[in-house]
Amino acid sequence: MLAQRLNGTDDETIEENLRRRYEGQLKRAYQARSEDAFQAYMNAFTGMWDPHTSYFSPRTSENFNINMSLSLEGIGAVLQSDNEYTKVVRLVPGGPASKQGQLQPADRIVSVAQDDEKPVNVIGWRLDEVVDLIRGPRNSVVSLEVIPANASDETITKTIAIKRDEVKLEEQSASKDVIQLERGGEDYTVGVITIPTFYADFQAMQAGDPNYKSTTRDVRNLITELEQEDGVDGLVIDLRNNGGGALHEANDLVGLFIDKGPTVQIRNANNDVQILNDEDPSVSYDGPLVVLTNRMSASASEIFAGAIQDYGRGLVVGSQTFGKGTVQAVRPLNHGQLKITQSKFYRVSGGSTQHKGVIPDIEIPSRIDNDRIGENALDHALPWDQIESVPHNRYFDFSGIIDELRDRHEARFSDSPEFSLLQQEINFLKEQRNLDSVSLNFDTRKNQHDQIERTRLNIANARRQLRGEEPFASLEDLEDWQDQQAAELDNTDDELDFVIREGGHIMADMLELDRQMASILTPRQIAAQAPAQ
Repeated sequence: MLAQRLNGTDDETIEENLRRRYEGQLKRAYQARSEDAFQAYMNAFTGMWDPHTSYFSPRTSENFNINMSLSLEGIGAVLQSDNEYTKVVRLVPGGPASKQGQLQPADRIVSVAQDDEKPVNVIGWRLDEVVDLIRGPRNSVVSLEVIPANASDETITKTIAIKRDEVKLEEQSASKDVIQLERGGEDYTVGVITIPTFYADFQAMQAGDPNYKSTTRDVRNLITELEQEDGVDGLVIDLRNNGGGALHEANDLVGLFIDKGPTVQIRNANNDVQILNDEDPSVSYDGPLVVLTNRMSASASEIFAGAIQDYGRGLVVGSQTFGKGTVQAVRPLNHGQLKITQSKFYRVSGGSTQHKGVIPDIEIPSRIDNDRIGENALDHALPWDQIESVPHNRYFDFSGIIDELRDRHEARFSDSPEFSLLQQEINFLKEQRNLDSVSLNFDTRKNQHDQIERTRLNIANARRQLRGEEPFASLEDLEDWQDQQAAELDNTDDELDFVIREGGHIMADMLELDRQMASILTPRQIAAQAPAQ
């Protein structure tokens, strides 16, 4: 009731909404079938094994993996049940929700509305029922009322309007950009390749199409274009928010940057270890490399970043990755299906990507709360462990320059208004997360709510002023602007955000220090003179 009052709803409407909510929950309780009880029991049982093992009833199996179906035909969001709520797990790159920009991982859905219809409260609903509501015709609009992941309590909600569309493969494709940096009178050209997901057009591949799309093929072409058209001094690979995808593409992508060698180890329950290798001795790019990661970089992204780090092929910059280092397979049962964890990923150095993920060489703080999002935030997640390493080269030796790189990075960030603003936002979010009680007094709660909204507005306006844009006069203006962005599916930020630019500056630091120390060799030089270690 407080949440609705704070949103300006009158008491009569609040009473109607609450009555409808509880009558709906009661109706669904009466409609429960023995099949629902069996699935709930089986999922409770399989969830004790690990968070990625689950049971699918025959009804669910007919539309296997509701999440994936939703990601392709609805708003482009992967959802899961979280107690009485439906929670956003991740956004599909190139999808409507990702483009719209307001829905975030760990947001919980309170209600769903179609176009201008009244919202339907979905607290306590089954996942498949919520999915059915969110789905709809292409170009129609669905409005989600959500409790943001960073909300201090469940009375804080916001409504997000998203235009439904199909997620097209080309919108998930790798793309390139260029950063021009001027440092001490010297110019640097840094190439940036953003990889939203590890993809491959399997149908075109099987049909023998010589021009089928895949991550590795596209990145190889982009590298060629950057080197020929722009003459780049270094390369930044942006894997932030890349939730993974085709394993063989991660393996092949590593191969663009090394001569040949192992890329990942996979151990099954019998302790048998399979080693995936890059067998192609050709190298598409042998210059300085930076890989950007964040908490939403998962699975195949972690395999690529971990291999680059283990080979000493480049620096990993950003925040700790998700830690999803397990492999699942679907097994048919005489009643439904079982999705079961059957193996784990290990880096060539022997450590698992499970639970810990990849720890960056240079850390950049993130708004994402690692205690709420990530493998270690899931109940019964399998632990980190390690196996034997496999022979692999170390291409570059960063030990002599890493401390200086970190010092330069920290000095830049201490003087950066963008970083200061990010740190202010992170501190504000931490304060909200650390609250362990809320007042039930309306005036007290309203004051807290108003203070939170003022902080949101101040941060948004500070960011606009950094870009030379007019500040918003009120929070309503900010929300109207966000709605307009959503309607236009336009979530463009700066030309290149400051984290990418910092990756470029770290690249320039590497080049400067390399000239001073002459200690960094190219992969081809290493291969010519160094045995496997």
